[in-house]
Amino acid sequence: MRYKVILSYDGSPFCGWQLQNGADTVQERLQTALTTLLKAPVQVTGAGRTDSGVNAVRYAAHFDAPAGNDLNAAALGYKLNAILPLAITVHEVIPADPDFHSRFDAVLREYTYFLHRRRDPFMDRYSWLCTYPLDITEMNKAAALLAGTHDFSCFQKTGSDVKTSVCTVKEAFWAPYIPDHVRLMGFPASEGDYLYFRISANRFLRNMVRAVVGTLVEVGRGKRTAESMAWLLEGGSRGQAGESVPGKALFLSGVNY
Repeated sequence: MRYKVILSYDGSPFCGWQLQNGADTVQERLQTALTTLLKAPVQVTGAGRTDSGVNAVRYAAHFDAPAGNDLNAAALGYKLNAILPLAITVHEVIPADPDFHSRFDAVLREYTYFLHRRRDPFMDRYSWLCTYPLDITEMNKAAALLAGTHDFSCFQKTGSDVKTSVCTVKEAFWAPYIPDHVRLMGFPASEGDYLYFRISANRFLRNMVRAVVGTLVEVGRGKRTAESMAWLLEGGSRGQAGESVPGKALFLSGVNY
């Protein structure tokens, strides 16, 4: 029988989701835990790859229970949390349709990137400190040009092996927000000190979101125009787009089926 696992993870201790020889990954940890509990080899398939250090909230994966295992899904979730590292939390294990596929059945994926513009000791782990003056209006003009179906190869990590670099972006935008420690405890802050970037698409390329954010920040700094985003999408190269921003502030924040 096939089961769906909903989990969240802090990506900082791991070399991404996907199995890699000699590397500590989220997929390897979950697979090992399931194999230990079910006393038979278990293969886990996830909703998609996340890069080293990147986080995920309500990430979906699936596995097929070994023959002869009559699972108590709720109990299995409890047991998984007992042996998995604290950087990984299983929210639920639920029965799935036999043909459910956590990767290929996904119709929309969403990423969120966090940025703060002044020093804050409570943000550094999951947000990027960017103290440059930023023109958010121009950044949103450029972000709006990402919407639609385009070739995003200019934002793809060099050497990636994919059949196509065409993606369809539903929306992309920057917005201010107020973190809980500012709202609840009065940490000194000014309007616009905390921003997040959100982008949703049918698929993403390796390193794509981090390169997009880096390019949009260059727009905000006045190093390139908002209109240059259209030019990049029409045939720009990876070297002509902006630098990738740190992965610690990036979250896979949603997968729709």
